[in-house]
Amino acid sequence: MPKDETTRRSTRSGAAPKKKKDPNAPKRSLSAYMFFANEQRDTVRSENPGISFGQVGRVLGERWKALTDEEKRPYEDKAKADKQRYEDEKAAYAASKEQESE
Repeated sequence: MPKDETTRRSTRSGAAPKKKKDPNAPKRSLSAYMFFANEQRDTVRSENPGISFGQVGRVLGERWKALTDEEKRPYEDKAKADKQRYEDEKAAYAASKEQESE
C-alpha cells in the first residue's frame, strides 16, 4: 500500500535559511539545576555502575526534587551570579557588534 502524500514532513524550501550562530557570542547562563547536576553526576554514576544516560537524569531529577529550599540556595546563588555574568557579556558583545557595524 503506497504512503499517503500528506504524511510527509515539509521542508524549509520556502522559509529563510537558518541563521548561523556566532562562535564569539557569550554562552548562556546555567540554571540552578544544571549546577546541581554537574556537581552530582559523577557521584550518581559511581553509586550506580552501568546506569544509562537517561537513568542518570532521572536520578538527578529525583534528588533535585528532594532538596529543601535551604539546600537549593547555593545552586540558586551560583545561577544568579552566572546570569549576571551572561547579561554583562551580552551587553559587551552587543556594544562591540554595534561598533563593528559603524
